[in-house]
Amino acid sequence: MRRVLGTWDRSVFRMVAARHWPGGDRVLPKLSRSADHGALWLGLAAGAAVVGGRPVRRAALRGVASLAVASATVNTVAKASVRRHRPLLDAVPVIRQLARQPFTTSFPSGHSASAVAFATGVALEKPAWGLALAPIAASVCFSRVYTGVHYPGDVLAGALLGAGAAFAVRGLAPTRAQLAPPARPRASAPALPGGEGLVLVANAGAGQRATVRTDVAEQVRAVLPLAEVVECGAEDGKPLEEALTTAAGRAAELGGALGVFGGDGTINAAAGVARRYGLPLAVLPGGTYNHFAYDLGIESVADACRAVETGEAVAVDLVRFRPADDAADADTTKHFLNTFSIGAYPELVRVREQWAPRIGAWPAGVLAAVHVLNSAKPVRLWVDGRERQLWMLFVGNCTYRGMGLTPVRRHDLADGVLDVRMVYGGRLARTRLLAAALTGALKHSPVLGTARARQLRISGIRSGTHLAYDGEVAPAPHALTMAKENEGLVVYRLPE
Repeated sequence: MRRVLGTWDRSVFRMVAARHWPGGDRVLPKLSRSADHGALWLGLAAGAAVVGGRPVRRAALRGVASLAVASATVNTVAKASVRRHRPLLDAVPVIRQLARQPFTTSFPSGHSASAVAFATGVALEKPAWGLALAPIAASVCFSRVYTGVHYPGDVLAGALLGAGAAFAVRGLAPTRAQLAPPARPRASAPALPGGEGLVLVANAGAGQRATVRTDVAEQVRAVLPLAEVVECGAEDGKPLEEALTTAAGRAAELGGALGVFGGDGTINAAAGVARRYGLPLAVLPGGTYNHFAYDLGIESVADACRAVETGEAVAVDLVRFRPADDAADADTTKHFLNTFSIGAYPELVRVREQWAPRIGAWPAGVLAAVHVLNSAKPVRLWVDGRERQLWMLFVGNCTYRGMGLTPVRRHDLADGVLDVRMVYGGRLARTRLLAAALTGALKHSPVLGTARARQLRISGIRSGTHLAYDGEVAPAPHALTMAKENEGLVVYRLPE
């Protein structure tokens, strides 16, 4: 069998070498060289990360991880195990031959493994993008035979190894399609075929965009032609709160739902109105970060439209907070869906919002973090009756994954607890916290305190201190209390 396969391999190699392939001499050698050291695929991944959204970045990252696994396997195990010599170039036209010939052994093809690993990894996360990459990956594989540096069997073995690497990565890091939706429990919400009964408020000032995407209304109407879309926040539009209140009243008359297109701050405002009117909320991500929408599994306008049509919904927790000395009323009571903080983070948000219009959201965030790290000072306040000197107090609505101060994602949006994290002040506190993060000992650092609670009281807040909730910054009162509202809001979620 080995002799038969070897004969077939050499026969196909000579057939490819002898045949004239129109346009191949100009394209395939250059394509083959561009894939050296994975440069072609890393370039595509970098471009996708810059111009694409979150799903595209995730697909690109999975492709790069698959490529890395495949390349490591080929170069450390496979080539050392099967020391096959490269093909003789006598039959290959000189114009096809590479200027720099590879010096490693022939079996398997590392270029083919990398190409198929990257394309398969992307396809497992975003099938349409993987399909678009398939012809490029196949051309790279063929170019290795065409230029005479590999036998067809080397290429096939490399391709199989690359596909296996992509599936191995999926086994370690499941794709979005494999994971259960992060929110629970299920809740009752009307299915709105064609969007009938949905009144959507689109915020023109959401995030750093400064304008509603012109195609949002078109995207919604293409899927939900019966939905009503109202713009606000623009110069000729209604103020956000007024538009949300009017839309909620209209949705209540129709027996439908309130929809909102915007960032986390806009969604926060819409959540309060939807709760007040007893309406389910449809969230369309349109801000800079869209934490709440992503935690629901809603990553695009199309995702939200599908959820509305199917009526798939869940109940999620809210956190209510208000000045401690005030009675609960609509003017002083606020809510947050994601996070609340006092200390360095509100200052970071303030600086980021100030710089973002000039240099963009992500660069502004990085520079703001550096600025705050150098200039922030600890705040002194009382937390549940204990005096604290803190660089930052962070409170999450439900438990966030991972230790430390950077909220990653929540698997459960209705677990009934507050995720409380404190960075204590004191001698070299920031340096000790950074050292603990770099050494992986953050969980045990004495500078970081964590707790789970259902309610929290904060007092002794000095005048001029600011707080941040769901990305919005506001002056902090002298004292405040916060408590969970279990399953206080019904929101649409992407169907399972």
